[in-house]
Amino acid sequence: MNVEESLRQNKFVVTSEIQPPLETDVQGLIRSVNRLRGKVDALTVLDLKIEGLVADTMETCRILQERKFEAILQTTCREKSRVDIQEQLLTASESGIENILTFTEDYRVTGDSLQEIMFFHVDSGKLFSVIDNLRQGHDISGKEIPLKPNFFIGSGVDSSWGKKVPDMELREMEALANLGTQYFRTTPVFDLDSFHQFMNRVGSVDLPVIAEVILVRTAGMGHFLNRYVRPDLVPNHIIEKLARAPDRERTSVEIIRDLVKGLREVCQGVHYIPVGSVDRLSKYLEAAESPPSISIEE
Repeated sequence: MNVEESLRQNKFVVTSEIQPPLETDVQGLIRSVNRLRGKVDALTVLDLKIEGLVADTMETCRILQERKFEAILQTTCREKSRVDIQEQLLTASESGIENILTFTEDYRVTGDSLQEIMFFHVDSGKLFSVIDNLRQGHDISGKEIPLKPNFFIGSGVDSSWGKKVPDMELREMEALANLGTQYFRTTPVFDLDSFHQFMNRVGSVDLPVIAEVILVRTAGMGHFLNRYVRPDLVPNHIIEKLARAPDRERTSVEIIRDLVKGLREVCQGVHYIPVGSVDRLSKYLEAAESPPSISIEE
C-alpha cells in the first residue's frame, strides 16, 4: 500500500528523508536504505543543490523505486519559473515519480506578514497552475504532451504557532487544499501540547497532517538547532536531559520514541529527519513500536 492509499484509509504513515549521494556513492545509499526496509512507508529525496558538487535527485528516486521503496520528490518553488517547474515535473513523471512534496525555501521561518504569506501563495499558485496543465495533457504553452502526470502532492506548513496560528496562515492552508494539496507536512515538533493546539486550530482544513521529528542526539545538537534553525526549537528540558544522561543515545531514542507515541494520537504520520544519521535511524524506528519508559514532559 502506498502513501496516498494509506493516508486515505487513515493509516499512520512513517517517512524519512535522504540526500542524493554525492558524485558516485550509490552503494553507500543502497546500504543505508536497506536498513530501513519494512520500517518506513516512503523516503523523501531532497532536491539538493550544492555549488561544486554533483548530486542526481531524479536518479536517486529511480534507484529507490527499483529497490521497492516509494520515493517522494521534495522540491521548492521559490526562484523557479513556471518553465523550470514544468521541466522538473515532466522529468519526474518520466522517471516514474508520483509523489511531490513542495515548500518555499524559507518555509521554516514563514511569518504572518502579508508579504510573506502572499509570496508563499504565489509560489503555490505557480506550481499548481503547471500541474493542472500537465494533468490535462498539455504544457503551459498549450502544446500536447505524450503523458498526463497525476501527482500526489503534499505542502509544507508552519506548526510552531500552537493555537496562535494567524488567520492568514489558516486561509493559506485552505487555499492550498483548494488548489490540490492532499496532505500537509509540518515544521519540526517537540512540544505535544502546542501541537495538539495547532491541530485543533487547523482542523477545519480537514487534510491529513504528517509531523516532522528531528533526531536530536546530543545537547550540543539541540543548541545548534536553536541557534541556526530557529530559536527555542528544541525545548530546554530536552537539552538538559541529554546533557546529564549517562547514555545519550539511549536517552535520545527514548525521547523521540515517546514523542512519536504522542503524535500517533493527534496526526496521521511522522517524518523523521535523521540529520546525517540515516544509519542510526532504524533504532528510532524500532523503538517507536515498543512501550514508553520515560516521558518527554517535565
